[in-house]
Amino acid sequence: MKIAMVSEHASPLATLGGVDAGGQNVHVAELSAALADRGHEVTVYTRREDADLPVRVLLRPGVEVVHVDAGPARRVPKDDLFPYMGTFAAVLAAEWFVDRPDVVHAHFWMSGHAALEAVAQVQARTGGTRIPVAQTFHALGVVKRRHQGAADTSPAEREWVEPAVGRSVDQVVATCSDEAFELKALGVPLHRISVVPCGVDVDTFRPDGSVEERGRAQRVLTASRLVQRKGVGTTIAAVASLVHEGRDVELVVVGGAGTAGADLQDDPEYQRLDALARDLGIRDHVTFRGQLGQHDMPAVYRSADVVVCAPWYEPFGIVPLEAMACGRPVVASSVGGLIDTVVEDATGLHVPPRDEEAVADAVGALLDDPERRAELGAAGRVRAVSRYTWQKVAAESERVYDRLLAGGSAVSAAGVAAGVAAGGAVGAGAVGVGDARSGRRPVADTRPGRRGGSPRTVATERTAR
Repeated sequence: MKIAMVSEHASPLATLGGVDAGGQNVHVAELSAALADRGHEVTVYTRREDADLPVRVLLRPGVEVVHVDAGPARRVPKDDLFPYMGTFAAVLAAEWFVDRPDVVHAHFWMSGHAALEAVAQVQARTGGTRIPVAQTFHALGVVKRRHQGAADTSPAEREWVEPAVGRSVDQVVATCSDEAFELKALGVPLHRISVVPCGVDVDTFRPDGSVEERGRAQRVLTASRLVQRKGVGTTIAAVASLVHEGRDVELVVVGGAGTAGADLQDDPEYQRLDALARDLGIRDHVTFRGQLGQHDMPAVYRSADVVVCAPWYEPFGIVPLEAMACGRPVVASSVGGLIDTVVEDATGLHVPPRDEEAVADAVGALLDDPERRAELGAAGRVRAVSRYTWQKVAAESERVYDRLLAGGSAVSAAGVAAGVAAGGAVGAGAVGVGDARSGRRPVADTRPGRRGGSPRTVATERTAR
């Protein structure tokens, strides 16, 4: 099968940890590789961000990355990329007219918009059947606006284009059950929603192997892009509470605009978090590592007693899977994909988002109980291997593609254009793997038991509420 992956801002070649480089980059790279291992030919289309990059790069046997000239050949924040999607779509259409893929899998809403326009152009020129399009959003604008309010930097067009994409593609591949409920509310028919999670490389991320040396007796780790919604400030405030109780604990923060040198110093979110740690009197307990390569992360995970993922919201979240694969317990916000991946009191603990006291309680309870940490970590490894390998994710994605090809698509080029323009529902997809069915949204037990002792004094993270 010839598969076209469209990922306009998230290149599989990018270094992770920057503002716009994270889980989507990993997802596209690993899914493409696993599909190639299954005998498929994958081409990833991403926007050129560097004039010196070649047009085509062989990522690995069976996977080629194509750099599309759309807008300036430099890094542009993803929220500013929509004006270039018409050019992006035209390049895709020209490519696919000559070398037609069997199926297109778009990642993020702008990629979906460009992919739909491209397949419409190809169909208009050839008069044949439309290339089927699967869509993974990785994040939904309606959820982002709900949690960030006026701080949301998404372009105004996202409000109507994103739902139109969801209603126009042949199948939406949601990454978690919570997202499926959000999609249903946007008008995406349930029979065109499949739930296929993200995955983790369980051979790279494993409990045995090198362990990074610690700086203190106990270590807490958080790894994410340094943007406010990821809740790193909540974790810093929680660790401050533990330090003020007299614990010899350090917090390692991985992620940011660059390495731990000058580039990181220029990152506005790093500056805010650095000031927060200083205000709380724990700057000597917090280490900002900047961006680290995937090959460096397993040793860092293994060095941690607890891994904290405390975002305000999270469409999926690959970090908890990596931590679980390394046999480490996870304290996670009870939001989005973290509800699915982290099992309460089995592989970790859930806490409410933006609640540093709850994070402190959960982390403190685990730091006090090495046996429980070991049990949760071992269960996390089993869960990662049994449910979340990229081989399993690729097999489930392949079944979605197979059903699309078997069912075909009766959508005309004009119908797609009209549907996207009006925000209407077009498309005729097939039922895929893990289809979302009617029912109630999953609810997790979100609060670990409070520990006894004196009341804690916790400084509140300085965020826009």
